[in-house]
Order: sequence, then C-alpha cells, then structure tokens
Amino acid sequence: MTGDFVVLQNATGAPVVALQRVDEYQAPQWTDPERPQQMHIDVMVTNLDTAEAQALALGATLLEGSDKPIGYRIYEDPVGHPFCLVTPEGAGLATTDPTS
Repeated sequence: MTGDFVVLQNATGAPVVALQRVDEYQAPQWTDPERPQQMHIDVMVTNLDTAEAQALALGATLLEGSDKPIGYRIYEDPVGHPFCLVTPEGAGLATTDPTS
C-alpha cells in the first residue's frame, strides 16, 4: 500500500486488482441511479445458507429481492457496496451427470 492506493498482485508479481481511496466518498444506494455501485464482486460459495450466515456475522446486509435458495443472493457490505454470493449453479458452472 502506498498512499491512497492498494495493489493486489498474483504469484508472479503482476497487478490483478487495484483499489484507490476516494475523498468525500458517498456509499452507493442499491437500485438508485444517482448513487450507483462503484464495484461489484461475486463470491463463489458451495452453500448459500452457510455463506450468508458468515457474511451477515461480518456486517453484510441481505438486500431486498434476494431470497433465492440456490443460485445467488445480493448483499451490501457495511459501507454500502453491493456484492453477491453465488453458487456454481447460479454461475452456470454446475456439472451434470451424463448418465442420468
């Protein structure tokens, strides 16, 4: 971290994610075009209920309309950034048994 920047690197040292501090930050407001999201992260999980309990314990809030039992659910972090917990089924990564 140097000043207002944090850069995450992969194993070879190449930057993969850069984050920058913003003065006079205003948190996004879900579905309000006047206060849009500045980033969005999908976190792959195997069990939405277990992952939800962990996210809520860390201060996340489940956003309205996110009652899906499989697939994905939308949350916001404690300062208002939306993010999703996504299962392989929700991301279209689920494998099917070709013998069934």
